[in-house]
Amino acid sequence: MDISVPQALPWRRAPRVIAAGLWDGRTWLSLVHLVTGSVVGTLGGIVIGVLFAMGAAGLVTIVIPAVALAAILFTSAALTAVQRSRHSAFLGTRWPADHSPPVTFTWGSLLAVVGSAKTWRHFSYHVIAGFYGSFAAVIAVTAWTIAPAMMAAPLLGLGSGLGVRHWALLLGGVVLLLAAPWITRGLAELDALIARQLLVGTTRAQQLELRVTDLTESRDSTVDAADAERRRIERDLHDGAQQRLTSLAMNLGIARATLTDLPEDAKRALADAHEESKQVLTELRDLVRGLHPAVLEDRGLDAALSAVAARSPIPVRLKVVMERRVPRDVEAVAYFVISEALTNTARHSGAEHAAVDVTLAQDDEGADVLRLRVVDDGRGGADPESGTGLRGLADRVRSVDGRFTLTSPLGGPTTIEAELPCAS
Repeated sequence: MDISVPQALPWRRAPRVIAAGLWDGRTWLSLVHLVTGSVVGTLGGIVIGVLFAMGAAGLVTIVIPAVALAAILFTSAALTAVQRSRHSAFLGTRWPADHSPPVTFTWGSLLAVVGSAKTWRHFSYHVIAGFYGSFAAVIAVTAWTIAPAMMAAPLLGLGSGLGVRHWALLLGGVVLLLAAPWITRGLAELDALIARQLLVGTTRAQQLELRVTDLTESRDSTVDAADAERRRIERDLHDGAQQRLTSLAMNLGIARATLTDLPEDAKRALADAHEESKQVLTELRDLVRGLHPAVLEDRGLDAALSAVAARSPIPVRLKVVMERRVPRDVEAVAYFVISEALTNTARHSGAEHAAVDVTLAQDDEGADVLRLRVVDDGRGGADPESGTGLRGLADRVRSVDGRFTLTSPLGGPTTIEAELPCAS
């Protein structure tokens, strides 16, 4: 028979949990945090108070208040660094990166810092720390020192006789000693809560803005890496497999032309191998061209799109108006969007003609933008959810912060438009 021991009830575990605070490392780190906080907060408050008094006393001049203001700002910045370090060391607090420019002895820098909400949040914490640091440290240290003294009360009454008062003090000392770790940690946590609200380097909105910037930079790096990898694969295929297949196809062609005395089965097998090798070579060239066409790298978007239009199964009118080349990633996105759009048109639309317009212009804010427009006279009804690659086109456009628009009523025509921002 399997007999299991039931777990202790929560109320039975409570004494152990409470007593565990006495030897928990977090308790003693919190106590050191409060003690050091009282020293830093008091000294910082005194220094700021003295500087403020000096500035107020010298209001009749301009130099003294300006120097006092600069000194207060530098002192606040130094105290912020010390307080952050203290919270990190003793409480494990993690701080977001501070991207604010350093304070310098220039009017512009000083005015910018004075007008910043972050400056006043930091300053508010240092003012609060000047009072709360000493208060919290006194409460915590008093709890740790008074508790042992109260517990020693029975020893003091041995000579004159023990009374209820001595035992009451002993009991009160034990309760206070058990409560001291939690009082200490509570006071430290309250200090950490205030610091997290006031000592952050940026506001929540600024953190989100920086996060967006980091994600944008990460996305750009990923796009660049993917583009570089496509170019590497294209070079390897072009210089390796494609050359070998070309040589194989030529050798099979030579063998097919010269070995005329072979049996019919052998001739047919050789002919099939020759045709298959040419088909594979054609597919490989299409694959290489789809990865990253060399003509796009060498001669730009106009020449690359001319080659796409020439290969299209349906007639394509192409118009490219560009006074200069755009960034490489924008060129690649434009090429693949138009190439894929024409492929979809030939496969799915039933169109007889298509038109492509590419224009490098300026938007309303004067920034360069590459505008793409692909129109066909097909049956219309194109749907991004139908698996024709339209969602992939939109994703490519979004990868460079562009805008993608699809208009495809039933009966046609289908119009694909995209705007790709370009660096000036």
